[in-house]
Amino acid sequence: MVLNYIWVALFLLAFVIAIGKLIFLGDTNVFPAIMDSTFSSAKTAFEISLGLTGVLSLWMGLMKIGEQGGLVNALARLLSPIFNKLFPDIPKGHPVTGTMFMNFSANMLGLDNAATPMGLKAMQELQELNTQKDTASNPMIMFLVLNTSGLTLIPMSILLYRTELGAASPTDVFIPILIATTVSTIAGLIATSIYQRINLFNRTILLFLIGVSLFIAAGTWGVMQLSKVQVEMFSTSLANIMLFTIIVLFIVSGVRRRINVYEAFIDGAKDGFSTAVRIIPYLVAILVAVGVFRASGGMDVLIAGIAWCIDICGWNSDFVAALPTAIMKPLSGSGARGLMIDAMTTYGADSFVGRLSCLFQGATDTTFYILAVYFGSVGIRKTRHAVTCGLIADFAGILAAIAIAYIFFG
Repeated sequence: MVLNYIWVALFLLAFVIAIGKLIFLGDTNVFPAIMDSTFSSAKTAFEISLGLTGVLSLWMGLMKIGEQGGLVNALARLLSPIFNKLFPDIPKGHPVTGTMFMNFSANMLGLDNAATPMGLKAMQELQELNTQKDTASNPMIMFLVLNTSGLTLIPMSILLYRTELGAASPTDVFIPILIATTVSTIAGLIATSIYQRINLFNRTILLFLIGVSLFIAAGTWGVMQLSKVQVEMFSTSLANIMLFTIIVLFIVSGVRRRINVYEAFIDGAKDGFSTAVRIIPYLVAILVAVGVFRASGGMDVLIAGIAWCIDICGWNSDFVAALPTAIMKPLSGSGARGLMIDAMTTYGADSFVGRLSCLFQGATDTTFYILAVYFGSVGIRKTRHAVTCGLIADFAGILAAIAIAYIFFG
């Protein structure tokens, strides 16, 4: 329901702003720009779905091998102690636990091409456990909120953009991004746990969170000992080595169980193709709404209003110029990326605004895109508290990014 209100609001706001620009500013190009954006966004949505078809087929096929080979079940049993606490409605040792873990791992390593197919596979398995097929279940919502919080250990794409745009030290945003995205993830976890009445003070959960924090701290310390070139080589090599190792392990597990690996892959790949087709309407809906809002000048109006409020209060408004990236990120990953690059190009890669835009880009994920694609793939229409908890995580990440930017670069 919340997603419906936001979708309608984007269109209505775009219409009001466009009418205002036409009447008061005489801008006759605003409506042609909106219609161009409408059709181009719809085309982009289809192209994204088309591009996902091959990747989805590949990973769905591999996941089918992993399931029949017993690898996913083994991983599920290993992770059951902590997942049983965070996802109490999932039966102990259910294969979806292993699929969700691989999705989280791919996200943390920045492997979008693997994370999305694994996430969609997890949603399909969660839907099988769901008793109300049109309504999001508690495990679905917890899973999606943890996805939308955007926890990434090494934000490789951001570091590469900073390198290309001439940053003196491209990796200087690494620690701030890691802190901000961790805050976002914890906020999303707490918000969802409150809604679902999950006790986070359980010993198992506390030990897990402490262990993850120590792992992140150790990894951060290790990365800080490397040079810029070494960091880039290490992160790229690690991601690709782990990705190919997972593929080989799936195939080996299938051979070990003496299953027909090729036929299992084909069966899974067929599911990937059908999933890619199912998400097209949901992608068209969300991308067209975002495109219309941007083309109308709604983003500029929103930023100007925030800047005016900050100035009235007498607060430091240095961060406002980077806010377009933060506001766009929950709506569109490519749009936020373009705004981040624009901020670094306009103000400088090493400027406060340029660095803060990188923190915004790395602190959260594309909440509405993820909700539309993941829920759309299984026909969920009633999202319950998913949007609210996802936006809480985004807001916490944005506030953390601003505070951390002033501490590190202010």
